[in-house]
Amino acid sequence: MDTTDIFLYAGYLLIIVGAVFAILMPLIKSFGDPKSLLKTAIGVIVIAAVFGIAYSTASGDVAAKYMADPFNITPEGAKMVGGVLLTVYALFILAIVGIVITELNKLIK
Repeated sequence: MDTTDIFLYAGYLLIIVGAVFAILMPLIKSFGDPKSLLKTAIGVIVIAAVFGIAYSTASGDVAAKYMADPFNITPEGAKMVGGVLLTVYALFILAIVGIVITELNKLIK
């Protein structure tokens, strides 16, 4: 095992630790204010609904060259990737619209 492998594993460990803290710390803090958990739950449900819509509209078509080695993409995998991409596009557009609306409100006031 050379230093590259060690640093990669250390990076993986730091990403996992960071993700655990990013999830657990707000939960611990929100026990003092349970109403904030409701807002978080609504946000998660909305994103799940957007993903559900995107997944149902995504195509599962895969070109023959991607079904073979080395890719081995299945129609279910292609549909999942398409759903995630459509979700990202929708959230990006929603963010841009929100920014524009906020700036227009600032301009009017």
